[in-house]
Parts: sequence; C-alpha cells; structure tokens
Amino acid sequence: MADTQVPRTPGFDLKAVNQTVIAEYRATGGVLEKTLPGSRLVLLTTIGRHSGKEHVTPLGYVAEAPTPDAGPATDGSTTADGSTTADSSTTVSSGTAGEGSSTGEGDQPAAAGGSGVDARRSDRLVVFASNMASSRHPDWYLNLTANPKVVVELGHERVDAEATTATADERVRLYAALVETMPGIRGHQDQVDREIPVVVLALLR
Repeated sequence: MADTQVPRTPGFDLKAVNQTVIAEYRATGGVLEKTLPGSRLVLLTTIGRHSGKEHVTPLGYVAEAPTPDAGPATDGSTTADGSTTADSSTTVSSGTAGEGSSTGEGDQPAAAGGSGVDARRSDRLVVFASNMASSRHPDWYLNLTANPKVVVELGHERVDAEATTATADERVRLYAALVETMPGIRGHQDQVDREIPVVVLALLR
C-alpha cells in the first residue's frame, strides 16, 4: 500500500472510518480486502480514562521475535504512516481531545503493516503513537497510560495485554524497526516537539 497520509479535510469522519475498519476486521479475522487491502492491523482496546468505557482502535504494528535477544523483524511491508489509515503502530485513530472513540482513535485511518515475525507466535507487539504527527498524544495512548491493562485482537484471537512505553535504548531499537516496516512514519518525529511514544504491548498468553 502506498504511504499516503489521510488528509484532515472538513467533514472527514475518522471515527466512522475506524468503525468500518473494525467491523470488517472482526468479520474476516483481520483480513482487510475492502477498507484497507493488504494492511495488517491489530485492534487495541483501552479503557477510557474518564468514562471507564472500552474504546477500540485499529493500529499497525511490528511483532518482536519470540527469542529474548532478537529485535523486531521486518518484511519491508509498508503501512501508512501510523497515520495513514494506519500507523505503524498506530493506525487508525483520531487525534481528538476525547478519550478515544469506540471505533478507534489512534493515529490515522488505518493502513498498517506487520513484520516478518508471525504475530501469533510473538508475545510482544510494538505500536507508534504518532496521531498523524499531531502536537498531542492520541487518546488511546492517554488511556493506556492511565490504565495499562489492555486487550489486543489479532485475527480471531483476543488476548489480554499490558502496555508500556519504551524508553532509552529500547525506544531507539524499536523505533528503527517501526520505521523500517512503515516508511510513512519516518518524518513524523521531526514534525512535532513531543517525543512520539513507542508502545510495547506484552501479550499475556
């Protein structure tokens, strides 16, 4: 899929787009043929930091190799920039000031890629909280900083997970893997003053 960023045009309803992506994802077990052909996403459920309600966001991701010392492998697949209609780790999401829509709200409409590692065999997935290179963190990220207990839907599998923000050398390593897999997000960090969070989702299988 080409690296294209979804424009923030008047009347563009990202929440509606996310809802459509989520519906197809759940109906097909993650095989997107109508909304985002060729994209590989996960659905991330966070708990609203104010409402206490569940919010679902489609996100692009990188899966880490199952061995402790191996870094994330990539297969060169592209995904839109974490913001395209997908973000390396973020894929679809709105960057509104709310807590996140029930249909998703991460970083862009979703168009994301995975990695050369089979995510079903990995216990760590990595996503990117770009929010379409917005000056503020996406709501899904703010939600998980308040409550790191999340749920990840990977194909037909639904798994509890714990989210942490990568720091120091780990962030450098994981960020490089994200950019390699999703070139569309490469320039996002340079466009904002905030450090865009690299989030690790530890699957509790």
